[in-house]
Amino acid sequence: MGTLTNPLLTSGFLLVGAAFSVLSKGVTQPDSLPSVHGTLPHFIQEPEDAYIVKSNPTKLRCRATPALQIFFKCNGEWVHQNEHSSHEYKDLNTGLKVREVMINVSRQQVEDFHGPEDYWCLCVAWSHLGTAKSRKATVRIAYLRKNFEQDPQGKEVPINRMIVLHCRPPEGVPAVEVEWLKNEELVSSLTDDNIDSRADQNLIINEARLSDSGNYTCLASNIVAKRRSATATVIVFVNGGWSLWTEWSPCSVPCGWGVQKRSRTCTNPAPLNGGAFCEGMSVQKITCNALCPVDGGWDEWSEWTLCNSLCGRHRTRECSSPAPRHRGKMCEGNSQATENCTDGLCTQNRNLLHEVKPQSMEGSNDVALYLCLGAGIIAVAFLVVVVMLYRKNHSEYGVDVIDSSALTRGCQSFNFKTARQGNPLLLNSSMQSDLTVGRTYSTPICFHESTDKEPFDPLPDIAVKVQSSFMISLGVAEHARFPDKVPTETYQRDLGCEYCSTMERRKKDTLTFNRPIDKEQPRTSGVFGHLGGRLAVPNTGVSLLVPPGAVAENMSWEMYMVINQGESSIETLEGCEILLGPEVTYGPSNLDLSCPAAMTVPHCALVDKENWNIQLRRKTQDSKWEEVMSVDEESTSCFCLMDSTCCHLLLDQPGSYALVGEPLTQAAMKRLKLSVFGSLEAGSTNYCLRVYCVDDTPHGFQRVVAAERTRGGQLLEEPKMLPFQANTFSLQVSIQDVPQFLWSIKPFTTCQEFSFPQVWCSNQQPLHCTFALERFSPATAQLSCKISVRQVKGHEQILQVYTTVAEGEKESPPFFMQTDCSVTSQTGPKAFKIPSSIRERICATFDTANAKGKDWQLLAQKLHLDRNLGYFAKQLSPSAVILSLWEVCHPEADDLDSLANALEEIGKIHSSTSPEDQDEDTGHEDATSLCGPAGLTTQSEESAPEFTG
Repeated sequence: MGTLTNPLLTSGFLLVGAAFSVLSKGVTQPDSLPSVHGTLPHFIQEPEDAYIVKSNPTKLRCRATPALQIFFKCNGEWVHQNEHSSHEYKDLNTGLKVREVMINVSRQQVEDFHGPEDYWCLCVAWSHLGTAKSRKATVRIAYLRKNFEQDPQGKEVPINRMIVLHCRPPEGVPAVEVEWLKNEELVSSLTDDNIDSRADQNLIINEARLSDSGNYTCLASNIVAKRRSATATVIVFVNGGWSLWTEWSPCSVPCGWGVQKRSRTCTNPAPLNGGAFCEGMSVQKITCNALCPVDGGWDEWSEWTLCNSLCGRHRTRECSSPAPRHRGKMCEGNSQATENCTDGLCTQNRNLLHEVKPQSMEGSNDVALYLCLGAGIIAVAFLVVVVMLYRKNHSEYGVDVIDSSALTRGCQSFNFKTARQGNPLLLNSSMQSDLTVGRTYSTPICFHESTDKEPFDPLPDIAVKVQSSFMISLGVAEHARFPDKVPTETYQRDLGCEYCSTMERRKKDTLTFNRPIDKEQPRTSGVFGHLGGRLAVPNTGVSLLVPPGAVAENMSWEMYMVINQGESSIETLEGCEILLGPEVTYGPSNLDLSCPAAMTVPHCALVDKENWNIQLRRKTQDSKWEEVMSVDEESTSCFCLMDSTCCHLLLDQPGSYALVGEPLTQAAMKRLKLSVFGSLEAGSTNYCLRVYCVDDTPHGFQRVVAAERTRGGQLLEEPKMLPFQANTFSLQVSIQDVPQFLWSIKPFTTCQEFSFPQVWCSNQQPLHCTFALERFSPATAQLSCKISVRQVKGHEQILQVYTTVAEGEKESPPFFMQTDCSVTSQTGPKAFKIPSSIRERICATFDTANAKGKDWQLLAQKLHLDRNLGYFAKQLSPSAVILSLWEVCHPEADDLDSLANALEEIGKIHSSTSPEDQDEDTGHEDATSLCGPAGLTTQSEESAPEFTG
């Protein structure tokens, strides 16, 4: 832009010229125009801040009066006169002359300016008395970025919850204005008090309504353009709620056993917009006994009464032999008979001729009768009061807790078939309970035979003192006897050694946890030769795989496995170390195998290396326990692989092994299995509910099953798992929702408690507590309640009980139908999922060293067993050991697909090598040949396996 070098000189010439013109003409200003002399210029319009949009120049203008000249000055320099556009006019209101000046500022001028501040301009106006300056007006280039710094995110929120949609618009000049669109319509907080759209460009809906569901868009705009954010979908949902139960329907049969139903609907409210459906059952069913009608029958007639004053006598009979019941018919005929007793020998006033009877005698007889009745009533009331006081003084409110143990994952799995939808009765007298083979505890080793297996001997009851809710309220709970101060080197409220060592002290005190010696310990044996096989302890999850070739040719070994259930040296565990699974012994002690055997032992830990230190220990000849290895460490003497429920071991020598865990933090948890059984007390109408708490291993639960067999108990609810945390807090068991008008329970026994050491250091020994319920009426046949098992400041589990209590029912089935495994060993090729020919080809392929690294290490990597490789490296056939480990880790037959896929991946690596490389590998069998159609398939032509019981 050009500049005016001397604007004052030019303006001076103009002023002189104008004055000379006026004087020479001798003309004076009219009286109607005010004089401009004696005033400085006054700006009527000053230049305003402006923005350049795209490439369009912006205009700056100013107006002043009185002003002889007006010029712009930009960034300290005068704008050339030629770039000014000016004109002068007379203000009709004031009559003053107003001068207006305008200039254009281009985008190039602003971009070329490099100064400490924005591009600016001001106006300078001249009059006779001097000059005046306007304000500075800045000129900036307007823009608006394309991308939002933060787009609003879609949400799914329940009704009445606050919704906050965040929006950070793109950067822009001038400042960006934000508006919100809902379904392409503008949202305004002026018309809806529930919406606030002015808080930091965010949209806030204080309480979500169903009408607030929709697609929301953040709209940013300035003078340059408008930008739309990504659309955020907001869904306001309503979770369903149950309506009230309907009344019970009439019994489905008019006479005999039938079914009653009641229902409820998920309409209070109904789920909307993807809200959760109601949890629980919509229909409940209970068995009912519609009593059949009984017609009444007459008793014998009573003796005739004496003749009365009317010369008559009468006799009566009652309709009570039997009495009419259940809508039965009344007796037909009269209940009273009358006849004349004097054969008509009566006087005119109906008195007997020979009768002489004083009136005072009848009155004395009535008084005597009333006195006798009163004395009898008083005597009966006195006897009732005496009996009630006696029963109250001799009643006992204690509760028993036993120490027992039960079932594992070994030979067979227990599963519970759920009732049909809407039927809350898991077990009752009209429904056979079913405890069948399923996936709860699965194992590859279940060899079924028709012969029944004798159950283990039940555990004897061991009384243990349990805190009632009344004792807890008095503050004398058992855990108050724990040490007041606990070391905190590891973490706050550390378990320390003292909490678990409390168990040792209590063995010598009031609490006894003596481990009963079972008459028979779970044991199995079998004879194995060069072909190898499997050995399993039924119903415990413990198994042993003897690989093919482990036993020398022309030799055989009688091998056995035993689970120690008697007095054990686990009592020597220090600190808070606990037994995580059964203690297993396999032998014989002089067993000589050329490759390691694979043993599977279930455990109850929720495995997390940050919270647990888990070790494998072996029993020495002097009955002491030595550490073999930590499961997180690598060792060349043993291999240990933990999954969520089992520990798989590769062992070189026989002996007794146990899995021991030590919690490192309070977050360490182990799994507990909870179950509830019920049975009638012999010789009474009381019904007992027994709630068991045992480490979640099949071996632990099997002992519960064995104990309940002898009690005749029924399993009332499917067993459930409860995580138990190492936070030193106790376990509480309480009974809830007992129908008070049908059943009663002893006072102070509705809530019972196990201390933390009892549960944490149970070491596979079950605990149980008993709730004794008494019926108000023998006719009560239904029982429904809830059992809550919760750890203080921990997890909770609910056991729902719906059952039918039938007295004297001889044909009631047992609480489970168990398919025991009587065949516990299997030998020969059929004991393995991988056919022997395929196994040999895999070993021959991968045991051979390969320059390209396609050896047993690649096989371990593809099978996800590539840890502790040093152990495999020392074996004569690493591939054979890897395949044995894979077999015990994959019990299902369908898992052969994963092995085939791994071999196929390795085959692709082989096929990608160059022809020269393939020539070098002549004689090294290609892995792709192992996974074809004739690869991993069961060989039907192989010899039949040998079984031993």
